[in-house]
Amino acid sequence: MLSEWEWGVGAQAKITIPHSQDPVGQFSLLFDPSPLKPWFGVAFPPCNKLRAKSYCPLKRTKIKSNCNDGLDPLSIRQQYLPNSRFLIPHSPFQNMVDYLIFLAISTALFALFALGLNLQWGFTGLINFGHVAFMTLGAYTTVLLSLRGVPLLVSAIAGAIVAALLGLIIGFATLRLREDYLGIVTIGTGELIRLVVNNQELPVGDTWVSGAFGVQSYPIPLSTEPNLFVRFGMIGLLTLLAAVTFLTLWRWIRITQVSRTTDLGKRTTSKQEFASRLGVGIVLAVLAVAIYISGVIGLYNYNPKAGLMLVLLLVLALVYWRLEILVRSPWGRILKAIREDEEIPKALGKNVFWYKLQSLMLGGAIAGIAGAFFAWQLGAIYPDNFQPQITFDTWIMVILGGSGNNIGTILGAVIFFAYDALTREVLPRIVPLDEARLGAFRIMVIGLILMVLMIWRPQGILGKKEELTLGK
Repeated sequence: MLSEWEWGVGAQAKITIPHSQDPVGQFSLLFDPSPLKPWFGVAFPPCNKLRAKSYCPLKRTKIKSNCNDGLDPLSIRQQYLPNSRFLIPHSPFQNMVDYLIFLAISTALFALFALGLNLQWGFTGLINFGHVAFMTLGAYTTVLLSLRGVPLLVSAIAGAIVAALLGLIIGFATLRLREDYLGIVTIGTGELIRLVVNNQELPVGDTWVSGAFGVQSYPIPLSTEPNLFVRFGMIGLLTLLAAVTFLTLWRWIRITQVSRTTDLGKRTTSKQEFASRLGVGIVLAVLAVAIYISGVIGLYNYNPKAGLMLVLLLVLALVYWRLEILVRSPWGRILKAIREDEEIPKALGKNVFWYKLQSLMLGGAIAGIAGAFFAWQLGAIYPDNFQPQITFDTWIMVILGGSGNNIGTILGAVIFFAYDALTREVLPRIVPLDEARLGAFRIMVIGLILMVLMIWRPQGILGKKEELTLGK
């Protein structure tokens, strides 16, 4: 019997299974793909020929297989996916809701990851090309501890602590080096961590398993459906978060209407800055409304990914709030002084090395928390999920939004994933190229955008040129 499986656009893979002349319909598969990496292969017994080798979450892929035993979705669910709740029909509207939740998780996850890098580079001037190492340790520490029965919250905190300790070790070894040598050492550290995880055996539960086989079947937050009262409480939390977001955006836009005193004693208002903030605020507000509506629907009908999205957004809001307080404090002003010219704070008696070390450790801890959410989003982690490309994609987000600006970093993540989603859908209809060349063309286009941005606004979309060394 010939069975055709078609993966389409969505937060979870959609499958069309025609059995001979009798189509079964669309179903959601258990596995969730990484937003940046191809999906790993999977085979269902007894038909082991059926595999997805180069799955892309935003592009349709068809795989055909000759299977004499047939592929009945109910039997697959009962025999091969006993813990799965995902083999259920989906309407086009529900597909769109799931897809928006998927994009919200991906964007918030990498915004959180980029905030750690922005603290290290944007505020302190530390060139870190191995930022993914902190994510790797955070992800593996969280899932391995949770498989040993440690509560998820404690596991995630432990992952952040281990990532911060890695920052301590890297700091003692590299922070006395010049900027270019620091970048070389950090990118080497990132690859070293990945290769060690890939080649060593890991304590997965009660057994030791080769790291190359990955880690699967670990607990995920809010994976079980709560009762109606808890779901309404979660919707209330999401509503409160949305209200705080709109209020923060309004205050952020309004602050530019306050006149400032220049060196000449005149009162002036930056109309250009107000216009840019107004445009960014409108875009972020529209996205917040879309995420809020999708989140309410996903929480009411309960999709576990909607629960994960709520937790991630709360953590992102908390980290952003605390970082904003920190960078406006005397501690943050010393970091900015180190970024511009570390000889000045040295002359004022500040321990520059210790402040750099604190920044590296705190940024690493934030990346470790992002690693925990990355593992929970994927549902199964492998060493290849933590390639150096993740670090460089995050650099794009920080530079695009404006280094040294936390809202700019979040905006950079939004633009990056919006570009990624749109070009995967629109470009194949415009540019007649195969999949491999199309991927290279997309990278070339984003490189061109960055070049134009560096000429037009070298400080990024929301960065302040007068605060950066490049403004001198």
